[in-house]
Amino acid sequence: MVKRNKRFHAEVATSSLSDIMFFLLLFFLIISTLANPNVIKMTLPKSKTSEKTNKQLISLSVTEDKRFYLDKQEVAFDQLEASLLAQMGDAKDQTVVVRIPFNLQVQDLVDVLQIGVKNKLKFVIATNNSK
Repeated sequence: MVKRNKRFHAEVATSSLSDIMFFLLLFFLIISTLANPNVIKMTLPKSKTSEKTNKQLISLSVTEDKRFYLDKQEVAFDQLEASLLAQMGDAKDQTVVVRIPFNLQVQDLVDVLQIGVKNKLKFVIATNNSK
């Protein structure tokens, strides 16, 4: 009688793959919620105190080369007031968050804030916390 050698078959342990996939999915979900796609990259001025708000916000960003973005859509300065009022609609109690680089001239900030004063809108200047 000829005895056959029993061959061992290579097996891949798949019991932990579902755990790994769950952790990868969780990781990417957390990372994707932390990234804010509504903000244009710029260095903001620093502040020792800051106030956070939970209201619906409209983002107005000014880049170093004086390009204006209203919620990530580029707008010319002469059309900024009309675009801002059109986006606000009837809700005049909305807050406009102004993101302006720290090294821009004060006059550029005043030009933007005068739009809010003229139309009685609430403007807030975004800063980085300097802790």
